[in-house]
Amino acid sequence: MKIKIGDITKIRTGKLDANAADENGQYPFFTCSKEPLKINTYSYDCECVLVAGNGDLNVKYYNGKFDAYQRTYIIEDDSDGLLFMPYLYFFMESYIDELRKQSIGGVIKYIKLKNLTDALIELPSIEVQRKIVNIISKSKEIISKKENEFELLDELVRARFVEMFGEIDDCDRWKIKIWNEVVTIQNGRDYKKVLVNDGGYPVVGTGGEIARASGYLCPENTIVVGRKGSINNPMLMKEKFWNVDTAFGVIPNSDYLHYQYFYYFCKFYNFMKLNKATTLPSTTKADLLKIKINIPPLELQNQFASFVEEIDKSRSRIQKSLEASQELFDSLMQEYFG
Repeated sequence: MKIKIGDITKIRTGKLDANAADENGQYPFFTCSKEPLKINTYSYDCECVLVAGNGDLNVKYYNGKFDAYQRTYIIEDDSDGLLFMPYLYFFMESYIDELRKQSIGGVIKYIKLKNLTDALIELPSIEVQRKIVNIISKSKEIISKKENEFELLDELVRARFVEMFGEIDDCDRWKIKIWNEVVTIQNGRDYKKVLVNDGGYPVVGTGGEIARASGYLCPENTIVVGRKGSINNPMLMKEKFWNVDTAFGVIPNSDYLHYQYFYYFCKFYNFMKLNKATTLPSTTKADLLKIKINIPPLELQNQFASFVEEIDKSRSRIQKSLEASQELFDSLMQEYFG
């Protein structure tokens, strides 16, 4: 039996502006971002499902004291014992793509209350709802554990880097050079004239591949560093590629730098130190070429690269397992809420 969500819940919105957040606050402050902010006051103390009403349109579950942004929908149980709220949360997780299709507006899309109240949910007995939540929660927990394994590997690489080379701002341990002496920087260019449907070379920015091109600008083992926007998210490309005009291709000189050492230097370097913009973060080629870098012996860099290679093998195994776990989770969501 399918029931309208509006018939078994009460839905209201938060009242606060997003700038009400306080990074030292003691309560969650739910806005339209995926991660909650903090705040020192609370207006709500309940079990609920929260739906971002504009922007990212994500879903969260919470039980306790919190406050909320004015475009965040707060959904509470009003079913006289017919609804298990975590079950509603997983339903909304599966329904979020439909809400994105229904969203309206210009630059920032948004949904209306009716998009939520009119949504139809299959409502088995409360016992069955609990069993479904238990199964899906276990599947999601497996995914979370595997994602944590990636984080542990990242921490291990950073610890190894510091052990072998010191912190990147430690300028007393090795010979120092500036980037201008040891790297070449390739400006990104418009790729539309070299766009292809099949084959070719990847076109990338700091967010990953966005298209394919008939030509390339950068060789293998180049590090992509943002020029605008995501400037603190360097990416290693192990194949030839075309970089877009919002990203630099930074090519290390192999006489001085192993690309893996240089890549992790870039990962640990805070490029926001170079940002002079007040709105969209940005860097310049001239600023990048002034960065100082330690030049450890190549033998030591090669040892670090071998360590990274072993870590990458572990990543690959975890990734395959994670994909299988994600497929299981998706199939369960489809089975129960599809």
